[in-house]
Amino acid sequence: MTGTENAPLTLQDVPRYFGSTYVDFGTGLHLWESDGWKSESMSWKTGTYIASNLSGIPELTFSGPHAQDYLSRISINNVYNWQIGKSKHLVMPDENGLIALHALTVRDSEESFRMFGAGVPWPVYKAATLGAGVDLTARDIFIFQIAGPTSLQVLERLLGESLRTVGFLEIKKIRLPGLDADVEIEISRIGMVGTLAYELRGPLDFGPAVFDAVHNAGSEFGIKRLGWRTYVVNHTEGGYPQQACTFTSSAYVDSGFVTNPMFGPTVLGAAMTGSIDPADVRARLRTPQEVNWAWMAKFDHDFVGRSAIEAEAAAPRRKTVTLRWNKDDVVDVFASQFDPGEEYKNFEFPTTPQSPAGGHADLVTLDGKPVGVSSVAVYSYYYRHMISHCTLDLEHADVGREVIIHWGDHGQRIKLIRATVERFPYLDLPSNKSYDLSSIPSGAMSPSTQT
Repeated sequence: MTGTENAPLTLQDVPRYFGSTYVDFGTGLHLWESDGWKSESMSWKTGTYIASNLSGIPELTFSGPHAQDYLSRISINNVYNWQIGKSKHLVMPDENGLIALHALTVRDSEESFRMFGAGVPWPVYKAATLGAGVDLTARDIFIFQIAGPTSLQVLERLLGESLRTVGFLEIKKIRLPGLDADVEIEISRIGMVGTLAYELRGPLDFGPAVFDAVHNAGSEFGIKRLGWRTYVVNHTEGGYPQQACTFTSSAYVDSGFVTNPMFGPTVLGAAMTGSIDPADVRARLRTPQEVNWAWMAKFDHDFVGRSAIEAEAAAPRRKTVTLRWNKDDVVDVFASQFDPGEEYKNFEFPTTPQSPAGGHADLVTLDGKPVGVSSVAVYSYYYRHMISHCTLDLEHADVGREVIIHWGDHGQRIKLIRATVERFPYLDLPSNKSYDLSSIPSGAMSPSTQT
């Protein structure tokens, strides 16, 4: 895959690996596939992966005496009950209560906070429009996600020390052997796979060296390099709705944002695919309630969109569930490719559409009536099922309920696929927060040196 012919393509966050394929999302080349999508999709259940998908998005630092107050004004979260050195998943809505951005943020000190993966510069935009009075700086960083049951052993092998004291959502400053001692890198126990996971973060220029060091340290553990082709499988299995992957940002329909000469050019525009009319943008947007994040909303402070979110909290309508697609109906889609006439929209493995697919929306009905919206279709090689996240009416969201997904693009041939509401998250492995680290052998020493 390549970008435009006129723009030079650069590889900033990872080494150039022979046999790997790369994709250009307008911010340089990123890994698309390295170890085969089946091996990559099994990695966080049976071993470990390293992924660089969030690298290249600038780290934003909000500092000064008004920084905490500003984050409180744009987030549904209570940002005052926040220990220094710990992370929060901040959810930032627009005035209508629709999610404009969600991002992991760490509190470094009383007056300093760093935000990661803010692919939509919503907090920068709101700082200007709200007159926040905060100091805001940006830094190019790498973010590497290392996840799976052997991820802790890989990182301990890399650093030659125990990491058992790094708790869930905590961070620790580390020094990487072989790297300049002045290069500050941090490790955090966080991830989106639904099971044991960590992140490494540091200056982007050192990304390729760090990525390769992790990959080498994980060689005896069978580490895989997870690319964008398979990335959304872990979010879907792990029960983590993701902006740009399973829904899109409401910033892209905010008139002030899209017409602002500084922020408008950042709007890449998601392809409006699926059986729901592309003109129905609302079907591609989500509220915190609709993605099961309503519990984060604390109505003890004023924030953008509070009235809309408070009203929805009093009368919630939908939530996100996992849908397991009927195997026979899925097979019919493949069979149609061999019949004369118009075939059904085919499936790409492991995701359809391929990432990023935040603009995809398939109609879900029950007894002929609309009851929900299904996001990107995901084939789970681990479970051998086609699954998807679906924002579904609460009255029909009980496990075991059968609904109908309208599969195909609007105006084209549509296949009605039966689907069953299943557990959410679908992944049935120990969560990161509750993972028993004592059950994991030390990775700090190689087997030959352990006594």
